[in-house]
Amino acid sequence: MAATVTSPSTSTGVTPEQSRVIWLLLTAAFVAILNETTMNVAIPFLIRDLGITAVSAQWLTTAFMLTMAVVIPITGFLLRRFTTRQVFITAMSLFSTGTLVAFLSPGFEVLVGARVIQASGTAIMMPLLMTTLMTIVPPQHRGRMMGRVSIVMALAPAIGPTMSGIVLETLGWHWIFGIVFPIALVALFIGARWIRNLGETSAAPIDIPSVILSAFGFGGLVFGLSQIGGHGGEGTDAAAATSALPLVLALAVGVVGLALFVWRQLRLQRADNALLDLRVFRSRNFSLSVAQLGVMSLAFFGAITLLPLYLQNVLGRSPLETGLAVLPGSLAMGLAGPVIGRIYDRFGTQILLVPGAFITSGMLWFFTTVGTSTPFAFLVVAQTILMIGLALSFTPLFTASLGSLEPRFYSYGSAVVGTVQQVAGAAGIALLVTVMSTVSASAGSGVEGDAAGTRVAFLIAAIVSLPLIVGAFVIRKPADQIGASAPVGH
Repeated sequence: MAATVTSPSTSTGVTPEQSRVIWLLLTAAFVAILNETTMNVAIPFLIRDLGITAVSAQWLTTAFMLTMAVVIPITGFLLRRFTTRQVFITAMSLFSTGTLVAFLSPGFEVLVGARVIQASGTAIMMPLLMTTLMTIVPPQHRGRMMGRVSIVMALAPAIGPTMSGIVLETLGWHWIFGIVFPIALVALFIGARWIRNLGETSAAPIDIPSVILSAFGFGGLVFGLSQIGGHGGEGTDAAAATSALPLVLALAVGVVGLALFVWRQLRLQRADNALLDLRVFRSRNFSLSVAQLGVMSLAFFGAITLLPLYLQNVLGRSPLETGLAVLPGSLAMGLAGPVIGRIYDRFGTQILLVPGAFITSGMLWFFTTVGTSTPFAFLVVAQTILMIGLALSFTPLFTASLGSLEPRFYSYGSAVVGTVQQVAGAAGIALLVTVMSTVSASAGSGVEGDAAGTRVAFLIAAIVSLPLIVGAFVIRKPADQIGASAPVGH
């Protein structure tokens, strides 16, 4: 069923009805990301309150990441098979249900199950938002609209840790979910009333073997990567070998499952029946943009995981102070989003990507100099500049990557972007935390050892960021956004 056709607005190129849908999807995505960022600060409180070990507590994050990795690749099919309204209601119903179960959770096991339900809805929401934007927003206005997505991606992580610190110190961890639940419920009810389908649906059947292979492939990789960080600096070689066995098996299952998944998609896409159509990679610009996003996610997610650990373990800052430290950078990223989107619409990619890559890499190199006496204010300023560099990169990369595809591939492209971010982010966190833990253990206990581990881990992130500078010069604004012609698919 097609969207209602009315006169588009002059500023965004979309109808008032479509604009309402976009804002509703942005709100839903904001709530989902806010929920996830509040959880990171809560882990130490949950360990004490629930009487669990740190290893067990990590399952609250690992289970969420695993579910995201399994569900996101399937969203390309779901967004083509079902209407926008059906997908939105399903996603928000899952997220709201998971949030309620978490709020009422009596113990650890139920909370882990609630996190899985939440992740099922969260995994659908961002691809739905991106695909909807690409479907209804004219090419010449996409940068501006993607700038609004940047606001969501920046403000939720900015508010989340600070809100979590306040709630944990006053109300308790249950209320992290108790505050989010009514917001999610309101978004669900308004969406059920307002949202209509904004595109064409396909009656293609879902390929069950592809779903299974996707689960083993992406799930195995993310699970294996998430376990790497727990093996730094272990005691004996025998103990390390024994504990590393599940990690190796998970990665092996992931690699084999992913290879079989790719092989099956290549066969199914000949008849347009693929679960995740890989013909999106025929677009050189899409492939380059996704690779750039992958490298950026690897360096970025690893780095933003290291900084709070450094602030608390080395500088002795509280969770609330840690949340406040990242607040200025996230606010700057969000406020810059619309401006960056307008610049992209008018001038293209390189005017944004080139300075963005240099700023991002430069700030990561700065973090390789941190120590036990680094001024707190310096770190806040450096993190703010880093976020501005990322803002200069994320909006043009999202817009250029999906804008390089034919409209029928938008849903698959959104799924690929989400999957690459998830896997690359997990790899970045695993790599940098492992390096930090290993160096800290070898350098001796105490803040000096933790500082040394932090410096080396940031050095790895800085080295990984160097290809971003090369990629910034080769990624182009798609032809459809330059001349308003049809999107390219190859």
